[in-house]
Amino acid sequence: MPEQYVIIVAGGIGTRMKADRPKQFIEINGIPIIIKTIRCFLDYNPKIQIIIAVHKNYRTYLEGLIDKFNLQDLGIRITIGGDSRFASVKNGLQLINDENAIVGIHDAARPFVSLQTISNCYDTAATRGNAVPCIPVNESMRKISNNINNSVNRNEYKIIQTPQCFIASKIKSAFKQDFVPIYTDDATVLESTGESIILVEGNEENIKITSPYDLKIATLLFSK
Repeated sequence: MPEQYVIIVAGGIGTRMKADRPKQFIEINGIPIIIKTIRCFLDYNPKIQIIIAVHKNYRTYLEGLIDKFNLQDLGIRITIGGDSRFASVKNGLQLINDENAIVGIHDAARPFVSLQTISNCYDTAATRGNAVPCIPVNESMRKISNNINNSVNRNEYKIIQTPQCFIASKIKSAFKQDFVPIYTDDATVLESTGESIILVEGNEENIKITSPYDLKIATLLFSK
């Protein structure tokens, strides 16, 4: 079994949340969101190697949380997040030397990823080179172009989640290219090199907490 890593992307400052701290540090029932996220991966594999890309202004704050929640002996490594998600992930990848490892890249603000989703992603990436979790689109959709809108077949679309998992050598090579705005996730970066993306089943609870409304949903999920 290859070594397993996870890069937790926590470089944002969460302006949409309109809170006094970045969304990943907001506490729900006394637990910061990022701590809940870390625990998801430790529950999956207690020996997984964790790298966190955090905004430079919050490195000390994160280190304090790691100590407070007794995670200081796990060898968690911290790197500074960049001006974009692309830059943050690139910084994290530079800390991985094992070209054969499986690297998961996960949003810090997704604390409800299931063990099954994590397992689906790492197992598939180990055999097929990459794996990206997704869920169906349950709402009707319309495409808007030049102020004209048309219905589309929702069955032809998926909602993409994280962790997105890859063989280290391939994703590190992909991140050597320059950033372009269409790189909204890591799968898109790999796909631009000619690789096909493998989709696996995600879980509906695996929401990304970005707004006050999301926080209300997260509070309900935490209570369960």
